[in-house]
Amino acid sequence: MPNLKAVLNLKQHVQNHIIGQEKLVDRLLIALLADGHLLVEGAPGLAKTKAIKVLSDGIESNFHRIQFTPDLLPADLTGTEVYRPQDGSFVFQQGPLFHNLILADEINRAPAKVQSALLEAMAERQITVGKITYQLPELFMVMATQNPIEQEGTYPLPEAQLDRFLMHVSIGYPDAEAEKQILQLVRNEAREQTTSVIHAANISTEKVQQQSIFDARAEVLDVYMDDNLEQYLLQLVLATRNPGMYGDDLANWSLYGASPRASIALDRCARAHAWLDQRDFVSPDDIQAIAFDVLRHRVILSYEAEADGITPDSFIHELITRVAVP
Repeated sequence: MPNLKAVLNLKQHVQNHIIGQEKLVDRLLIALLADGHLLVEGAPGLAKTKAIKVLSDGIESNFHRIQFTPDLLPADLTGTEVYRPQDGSFVFQQGPLFHNLILADEINRAPAKVQSALLEAMAERQITVGKITYQLPELFMVMATQNPIEQEGTYPLPEAQLDRFLMHVSIGYPDAEAEKQILQLVRNEAREQTTSVIHAANISTEKVQQQSIFDARAEVLDVYMDDNLEQYLLQLVLATRNPGMYGDDLANWSLYGASPRASIALDRCARAHAWLDQRDFVSPDDIQAIAFDVLRHRVILSYEAEADGITPDSFIHELITRVAVP
């Protein structure tokens, strides 16, 4: 399977540069294969920016980083009409969203108008300026980041926009051994930057062609899922809406459950998870492994649940424990 080999080589390429964040690397690839967008939450300095930059370096694509700030305007993302005084005409100048891979850094620092402009791009893969609609590239993925520590002066993402993200990934600090390897990697990279000698080992790997990504997506969709397993997937999502079916103690935990987009996302991500594991069938472990990232931003807990210290992750954990596996 040449496409699988190409993607696994890409995964290895990213892991060679991003140490201690295996989950982030895995979820980036799953989002790429499932044709979705990723919301990453973690403290500063956890290689979130570097991860998607390294990923873009391994793909035949272009990359752009957008630093979201309170004074950002929608045109700063989409582009704008530029007046040409020599002939009195207007020419559209494309904004940074017309790239393949986008990093929306600290997305919750931008006001609602900017977030709505990004929402159209994420949802419709298009941008409308005035009366004209422009199509975005076929390969288009947004990775947005949020800082969970500093919330002053931020604009919480509305539920409609959160639902557009395929997954919401929460990452933590690397362990001691991984951090030691990070120190070694940074020192080696610094040496490479200060020398004009390029060794064979430092030559970048061959880029994955966009067509290989599209073909891989088709193969992911063909990964087999048993009917009983599909029913189990649906029951997990339905349980977020009616948790009382699985215990009286859960009855008042959920204010709003996950939308049908959650079922679609869980289906595609579970297939991608199995495909990356070099299997042509989905197992319950694939669904459970990805369920937290697919559901945590789509569940709104009740006041009673929050007062009792219940988090979306603990709620999802209870559902996985109680919903019967086929």
